[in-house]
Amino acid sequence: MTEPGATARTIGTKVLRPRQQVEDQIKAAILSGALGPGDRLPGEVELARQFEVSRTTVREALRSLSAQDLITKTPGAGGGSFVRTIDHASLRRALGDSVHALLALGGIEFEELAIVRQHLEVPAVRLAAVNRTAEDLAELREIVDLQKSISVDDPRVPALDERFHGAIARASGNRVLASFVSALHRQTEPVHYLDLSSEVGRTTVRQHQRIVRAIAAQDPDAGETAIIEHLTYLREHLLAYRRR
Repeated sequence: MTEPGATARTIGTKVLRPRQQVEDQIKAAILSGALGPGDRLPGEVELARQFEVSRTTVREALRSLSAQDLITKTPGAGGGSFVRTIDHASLRRALGDSVHALLALGGIEFEELAIVRQHLEVPAVRLAAVNRTAEDLAELREIVDLQKSISVDDPRVPALDERFHGAIARASGNRVLASFVSALHRQTEPVHYLDLSSEVGRTTVRQHQRIVRAIAAQDPDAGETAIIEHLTYLREHLLAYRRR
């Protein structure tokens, strides 16, 4: 018997709507591995029969799972709902999309994001200096050689810059870190937003060379110094451009 004034035990849980229950059970099957990447879900009619709900309820649940990037819907005779392959690339896409929306809507400030990116690229360079392979080093040198050989108005400049920073992050050996760096790079310092004079272009390439030399020498401290100098330089130029 409960004593007067004592707190009653909680024995109930929130009652979910049918749509939420369908969604949660399918999600649990995906996250547990019962449904693997590429597996085709039963059709809406069959799912409605299994869950004993309407097709509308099933359709709403599938729409929510698709919005969470857990499944993808393919139209046509051989189409249907398939479990999406979830990997570090999916993390990069999801993060990039979210950050882009927040910036566009004013939910976060550009400077906030740029500072976070700098704080992530420092450990990325330090880890790359320790973990880089011969293949990683060859890719970085190839990128810098290309950057040295082209002019600042070459349309390949933005892609090469993104590739350079992405290659460093991948060389770190940490796929989560690489996903964050890649997503934030695209949103915070896309080179095509910069007023790329010949001087800025030459300075940027020299800074890239110093970063690569530090990684080649497996010197994390030199890599940290070089990447901070580079990112600070770019951020100052981009902020000046955005204030115009």
